[in-house]
Amino acid sequence: MSVFQIGDKVSVLDDAIDGVVTAINSNQITIETEDGFPMTYFVNELVKNNISNDLKGFISNAAISQVKNEKQEEKKRSFTKEKKSSREVFALEVDLHIEKLVPNKNGLNNYDILNIQMDTAKRQMDFAIRNRIPKLVLIHGVGEGVLKSELGFLLRKYENISVQEANYQKYGQGAMEVYFLQKK
Repeated sequence: MSVFQIGDKVSVLDDAIDGVVTAINSNQITIETEDGFPMTYFVNELVKNNISNDLKGFISNAAISQVKNEKQEEKKRSFTKEKKSSREVFALEVDLHIEKLVPNKNGLNNYDILNIQMDTAKRQMDFAIRNRIPKLVLIHGVGEGVLKSELGFLLRKYENISVQEANYQKYGQGAMEVYFLQKK
């Protein structure tokens, strides 16, 4: 029997992620993060957030209900403020300019720089797939096109993705969008 139940509030041990348990499958727990993303972890990666009974003596029930009402009102207001288009989805942006990846590029030749950039791109692709992030923007910059062509070669190895040029107004010509076609 699992120590977790659906509806439990939990935190991820090695990450700053909190959420609510939405599904339990053997030793894997699916949570919905505070940002609304479903994520799956092993039981030993999560800890249940317990509210201490000692605090109940210091706080009156009236104060608790007042805070709950304030929280509910805030959510209603913020929900109506945030109107996003149906096409707008969360995107993980990865800037592959070498200055953004290493503290000092002195002593690195072009081969080393390209390897660091490609390793970063592959790591971020795998992270996005593992965490079911729907869209990844790879900012490669405008240059001779070596990094862009290497990224194209890397992306051909992945299944269930769609690649296109990124929004020109936002990124110029130096970026590509990768959409992950998620199985429902």
